[in-house]
Formats: sequence, C-alpha cells, structure tokens
Amino acid sequence: MTDPQTNIAQTSIQLLGIRIDEPMATLTDVIVALVCFYAFYQLNKRKLPGRSQMYFRYYFLLMGVATFLGGVVGHGFLYALSFGWKLPGWIVSMVSVALVERSAIAHAKPLIKPGLSKFFLYFNLVELLTIMTITMTTLNFKWVEVHSGYGLLAIVSTFHAYAYYKTRDKGSLTILKAVAITCIGSGFFIFKISFHEWFNYIDISHMFLAVSAYVFYLGALRLEKRNGKVSTGAPLPHQSSSFIVSPLHPNNDK
Repeated sequence: MTDPQTNIAQTSIQLLGIRIDEPMATLTDVIVALVCFYAFYQLNKRKLPGRSQMYFRYYFLLMGVATFLGGVVGHGFLYALSFGWKLPGWIVSMVSVALVERSAIAHAKPLIKPGLSKFFLYFNLVELLTIMTITMTTLNFKWVEVHSGYGLLAIVSTFHAYAYYKTRDKGSLTILKAVAITCIGSGFFIFKISFHEWFNYIDISHMFLAVSAYVFYLGALRLEKRNGKVSTGAPLPHQSSSFIVSPLHPNNDK
C-alpha cells in the first residue's frame, strides 16, 4: 500500500486537546469540500433540467464528501485508524470524476453520433469499476490519479473542446479552463513543489482544486444559459428532464 502523502514533514497540532496531523492538508481539503458543497447547493436550488446538469450536481456533492473525508480521515485523524481508511475518500472521489465525465458526454451527445456517446457511457462504467477494483486491491493512490487524469483530460476536455468547437459554448470553454487549473495543481503535487513546511505541495494542489471547483461551477452555470437559449421546439437529448434516479445507470443516456 502506497500513498505519496505519507512522507510529509508537517508538525501535528493540538486543538482543544485533540491531536490533528497534517493540519494544513486537512484544512485545505475541507476548503475544497466547502466550495463543492456550495456549488451543489446553488445548482440544486436552481433545479436545472437535463442529464448533464444532474451529473454536475452529483459530481459536486460527491467530490465534497470525498475531499472532506480525505482531509478529516485521510490526513487529520488517520493516526487513530488504519491506512485502509483512506479508501472511502478515494472511492467517492473516483465516482465523482466518473460523473463529471458523464456530464461532458451528455452535454456533447446531440453533436456526436449516438453510437459513440453510448460507447463512452458504457466504457465510463467499465473503466470506473476496473480502476476502483485495482485501487481497493493495491491501496495505491496512483490509481486514483490515473483515473482522474484519464477522466479530465481524455473525456471531459475532449468532449467539451468538441462542444466548444461546434457551438462556441462559453460553458464548455469555462470547463476547459477549470481542467487547466486542475492540471496546474496536479503539477505541484506530482513534482512535489512546496513553498514551505506549512504550505507544501499537497496544500498548494488542494488550493488549486478549490479554485478549479469554483470555475467548474461557473462553467455549469454558463451551460445553463446556453440551454436556456435552445428552449424553443423539442428539447435536445441532453435537456430531457426525465431520467432514472441512479446517475450512473447507462439507460439514463439513451
């Protein structure tokens, strides 16, 4: 079992007599969670139609849960648990990335061949279950990174880049910017670029994730504006308001 976060030289602190390990990593993870919960609350309050928006809402909810677990359980209080307790946060984050992939595919669905979108929606599930199984077997965080990199670069970026190319959709362009911000943060994490013991590469990458989460939220809002302009006539496939409750069910996207 391996985790690149185990070699951090960040002093533990005592808060009200409670020991907290990696306090800045814990705090910055919680900040990411708060941004995600805010985005979920705002999008859910709007009750936006369409599968792309539904997937986006669940993405923010689950990413918020994942980063909160990552901060509190995976960093702050792991000393009281076992290494395997990192898995819940990892698994939930992988599902959240799968959902933002599905959001991108659903958004671009009217612009591509039906068979192609259907293939990627099914492959989304196969890839998720495969990498999830490997992660649970090896307890290796690298597989979480592989899943996130594939999801954001190969799927989210590709489908939104195509949507922007075909429609000049400002929402898709904003989402591409969010992916770019995430990649910058990943660069700090991968190459372990730290500014200080109390603001190391993990803390920096978390702050980039917080910014990118907010930009993803802005992208979702701009997708809403585009959907509003295409409100005349029959709804596009990704704008249908009827869907099976389970956000990962392939039949939702037929």
